[in-house]
Amino acid sequence: MVRGPQRPEARVRHHHDALARTVRTIRQLLLSSHPGPTAAVTLLCLVLGVAIGLEPWRLVVLTLAVLAGQLSIGFSNDAIDAERDIAVGRTDKPIAAGAISRRSVARASVVALVAAVVLSLVLGPGMLLAHAIVIAGGWTYNAWLKRTPFSVVPFIVSFGTLPSLATLSAPDPGVAAVWASATGAVLGVSIHFTNALPDLADDRRTGVSGLPHRLGRRTAGVIAFAALAVGAILVLVGPILPGADLSHVALLVALAGFAATIVIAVVGAVRVVCRPADRVLFRLVMAAGLLIAVQLALGGAQLVA
Repeated sequence: MVRGPQRPEARVRHHHDALARTVRTIRQLLLSSHPGPTAAVTLLCLVLGVAIGLEPWRLVVLTLAVLAGQLSIGFSNDAIDAERDIAVGRTDKPIAAGAISRRSVARASVVALVAAVVLSLVLGPGMLLAHAIVIAGGWTYNAWLKRTPFSVVPFIVSFGTLPSLATLSAPDPGVAAVWASATGAVLGVSIHFTNALPDLADDRRTGVSGLPHRLGRRTAGVIAFAALAVGAILVLVGPILPGADLSHVALLVALAGFAATIVIAVVGAVRVVCRPADRVLFRLVMAAGLLIAVQLALGGAQLVA
């Protein structure tokens, strides 16, 4: 039987339904990307790019490259952990909740990975290599290292490399100063430990036993916020060591950021000792991370080794 032409109303309804499905898929993909950490890391690199004076086009490409890389890591995490998330009833995860297929998220991770590689290459081989290290750290953690005593290693390496993504995107590329890389590395320790703490019991049930699981909640929590305090010291002292002549305003902002980060570290350490672990600990570290990002930006030219 030959069908007649669709009525205009039917065509409009068909296009509307297709658009609605696309919007729902995009929304579920975004929820599968670990949007908080993805946004925070992307913002950090954007701020650092501004601080060293990248040209606008370089800044845009850097930001998009880092965003794509973080999306690939977030998507791969949810795709790899799908069975575990279903087993422990993680209804906050779109795959486990049945809102999107595992295959769709896995495909998105590959697309984002390819985009990250292409965009990084535009900024030069140094940037591509550094970004490959960052992304490889995230993927390796998702696929394997989270189950080992070395689960913190990819966080140390990847976050320690992050400042160099900005400095290697410059016309005259160079790796970031040691103090900036060290700041990123200890921040990575804080992020890993506080992100893992609320899920320790669920992780053990599904065979995940990384370093925070082996240390225990209180020990891992105290180490996380001690590392945060170390990061605050590094980012305060680092730009001054080369003899940088910071303005009074920049120095005051740096001291205020240092004081605020130390307060967050103390509050977090007390909270982890006295109360059950929850997502507030991770949010405290992310807030401190943004403060540290501002202080890194104040380093300006001192960011380059």
